[in-house]
Amino acid sequence: MQVSVIGAGLAGCEAAWQAARRGLDVSLYEMKPVRYSAAHSSPHFAELVCSNSLRSNEVASAVGLLKQEMRRLGSLVIAAADACAVPAGKALAVDRVAFGEHITGVIEGHPRIRVVRECVERLPTEGRTILATGPLTDAPLAAELQSLLGEPYLYFYDALSPIVYADSIDHEVAFRASRYDAGGDDYLNLPLSAEAYTDFVEALVAAETVPLHEFEAALYFEGCLPIEEMARRGRDTLAYGPMKPVGLTDPRTGRRPHAVVQLRQEDKRGVLYSLVGFQTKLRVGEQRRIFRSLPGAEGAAFARFGSVHRNTYLNAPRHLRPDLTLAARPGLAVAGQIAGVEGYVESAALGWLAGMNAAFAARGEEPPLPPPQTAHGALIQYLMDADERRFQPMNVNYGLFPPLEKTPHRLRRRERNERMAARGLEALEPFARLAEAHLS
Repeated sequence: MQVSVIGAGLAGCEAAWQAARRGLDVSLYEMKPVRYSAAHSSPHFAELVCSNSLRSNEVASAVGLLKQEMRRLGSLVIAAADACAVPAGKALAVDRVAFGEHITGVIEGHPRIRVVRECVERLPTEGRTILATGPLTDAPLAAELQSLLGEPYLYFYDALSPIVYADSIDHEVAFRASRYDAGGDDYLNLPLSAEAYTDFVEALVAAETVPLHEFEAALYFEGCLPIEEMARRGRDTLAYGPMKPVGLTDPRTGRRPHAVVQLRQEDKRGVLYSLVGFQTKLRVGEQRRIFRSLPGAEGAAFARFGSVHRNTYLNAPRHLRPDLTLAARPGLAVAGQIAGVEGYVESAALGWLAGMNAAFAARGEEPPLPPPQTAHGALIQYLMDADERRFQPMNVNYGLFPPLEKTPHRLRRRERNERMAARGLEALEPFARLAEAHLS
């Protein structure tokens, strides 16, 4: 019993691992280092490029529930993330290099997984295949899939935040704290006065950006807008968004600053820090000039500048079936961001489902479907039921879950979410036991 997995990102590695541990022989195809996408640079599998943060660990957040479910289901990606975690308050953030090395080692060491380092340009016409090439699918394979579907891709733009060296930040200005006192002092904060904030916003709005191609529309994912796009939406947008100072006090003044720039640790040694929410398509020279105008960042040394890349994804409600196979070719499953979810954790979750589904299908059995009360089930439900005329990738969130049954009183949002999480973990158990049927 065999399955081919194309792409060794988070979804592909998770799919390959879950299929292999259920007795399938897996051929995992990865184009790196033969060819790199515009956003990738490491030869390791599961390379994180947008952020080292896998977001909240709290089940009051839907992505926190999704991670708890993945831990219960034996996820490779979440086990690796837990092993490579760095301080990030109540979030799960990882040392990106260690994370990639960890997953690469596990995958290459599995006796049932054969790694093939080559570019796949044609979709297999026979056998079982999981396509997990991600939002930056190479052009020939993308054209092949487009032909199979009979329509163009949808697309949007996803931008990366700059990363600076911690020792290049002025620690007499920067102070350590987390918003709302959550997570202690895991973040560095650069405080801005009202005047400094206004100057910064005006500089962003006037700055030169990398132009888009004439034939491409600027369709940004709302959860990852470039900072200059947010600035153009209004003078106060950033102060109520990634630069909000709520719950922070500048120890030099004893007062809350007008705005802050938060920097999050990127590696276990604390050498690298990313500018939280500062994803951008500014030209490199403009990034250097404008970001060094921030108080405390005058001498900032950049380990990586921000950039922008095009993401592609399927119109899932039109083309996918609940087991993640294509209606146009049932032997071909799709997992990860290309399937129409947003986020690293969500992508890995779809990889888990695709790998498990392949093992059941190889034995001629119908795979179990995750209940809609679970985070896994809510994602599948969204992909199936979203409006195909306006479909856009979605992070997991409690708005995708079935509502709670009647409660005796009106619940606050956090309490409602915690009850949804408890309901989801309870609903997961029967599914988890079914999913373990073929584990070896």
